[in-house]
Amino acid sequence: MPKQPGPFIVSFTMNRQILIILLLSVFIALLGIGIIVPVMPDFATRLGASGTALGLMIAAFSLVRGFFQPVVGSLSDRWGRKGFLVGGLFIYGLVGLIMPEAESVGNLIVIRSFHGFGSAMIVPVAMAYVSELAPPGREGRYMGFLNIAIFTGIGGGPMLGGFFADLWGMAAAFYAMAALSFLAFALVLLLMPVMPEGDKPAGTQLGIYRGMARVFGGRRACGILLTRMATMIIMVPSMAFLPLLMHQRFAVTGTMIGMVIGGRTLTNALLQTPFGRLVDRRDKVTLLIIGCLVISLIIGLVPLADDFGHFLGLFVILGAGEALIWPALGALASEEGRVYGHGTVMGVFNLAMSSGIFIGSLGTGWVMDLFGLPWAFYSAGIAVLVLSLTGVAMIRSVPDPATT
Repeated sequence: MPKQPGPFIVSFTMNRQILIILLLSVFIALLGIGIIVPVMPDFATRLGASGTALGLMIAAFSLVRGFFQPVVGSLSDRWGRKGFLVGGLFIYGLVGLIMPEAESVGNLIVIRSFHGFGSAMIVPVAMAYVSELAPPGREGRYMGFLNIAIFTGIGGGPMLGGFFADLWGMAAAFYAMAALSFLAFALVLLLMPVMPEGDKPAGTQLGIYRGMARVFGGRRACGILLTRMATMIIMVPSMAFLPLLMHQRFAVTGTMIGMVIGGRTLTNALLQTPFGRLVDRRDKVTLLIIGCLVISLIIGLVPLADDFGHFLGLFVILGAGEALIWPALGALASEEGRVYGHGTVMGVFNLAMSSGIFIGSLGTGWVMDLFGLPWAFYSAGIAVLVLSLTGVAMIRSVPDPATT
């Protein structure tokens, strides 16, 4: 009789299959999300959306996603992750089908809220999967793999969306999102095996709210969450306000703006693997400090740029700083997941990300109205520096659970 593979080989093969399908499905799903980015504002405006209504659409998505992410993450620790991921991808597909049928701004807000609910089932659950699959000492590398799937999907989508809209009309972008989402849904449903249950951390037995309270009660975990929130504050000025600033400085084209934003995203994606390995070999907190200092400085220098080359160079460096932060924070969160439950930690981790974007949008918008556009960038840089270093100090004050 042929020799049967041992349990270690079977487990390794299954984990590798789960990781490959997971990364591919996340890439495909987020590629679909990116496809509707160029057409969504125009589509909403044609239905009569004002600036306030556009803001409500973004807020509806973010608030629903932010509320449900920790709930879904915690439940996935107890009920399993595959069902949530399948459900979220199916919702993404439905959203792509029903969005072109919207007849009013109110319809769009409701659909975007539904979209946010689906999103709450995808990214935190995917992060929990990767966190659980990562062997001790290789958390940074595994989180880097996931970040590559996220950034390449989001970054490549807008180019395809514009292409589809130009060729076949605006609705084609939404239908392309639906097709890609259903493809990812089928991959996960049919090909991804269910992970065998191992020993669950004690935090997963406490229930949703007690488990979350336990995470927030940990000083090291709170430091990780504060740093994650702080580093997301720059997202609004560096994305939404960038075109306004570039138009003030010189005669800019849409292609130039896209190249600056794309330069940041591409740099971030390209450096995830080498920086993920670096995070696994070196002190994570030291590398995190370096990344936070880089992005704080660069976002403060952006208003001083006066031509395309300066903007592009600054945003490439910004992407490099973020490429160091993402795997470092992901690896630190993964270590905490072994204590509190991977789904619970990643759900709260993503809530911190959403909170940072929300605070950044309100805070930098208010500063811009009071003091002018450049101060939206200066204030974001100062906030990131102060809050992230406070978070890092909290992380440093507690021993690494992997070494205790």
